[in-house]
Amino acid sequence: MIVLEFKAKGKSTQYSAIDEAIRTAQFIRNQAVRFWMDRSGIGQKDLYRISKTLKDEFPFAQDLN
Repeated sequence: MIVLEFKAKGKSTQYSAIDEAIRTAQFIRNQAVRFWMDRSGIGQKDLYRISKTLKDEFPFAQDLN
């Protein structure tokens, strides 16, 4: 697991944008892990596909690249 730590000085709008991006990334990661755990023989391409379908399904996930 990679952990990045930093100190940031910003405005409250910037902090809220960072928090929203973190929550969105965690949601996508958790959905991919659940998809991987529920099925056998899942590869990397399948995980890319699930992130694409999540992007189409949830509007807040469209902000991620």
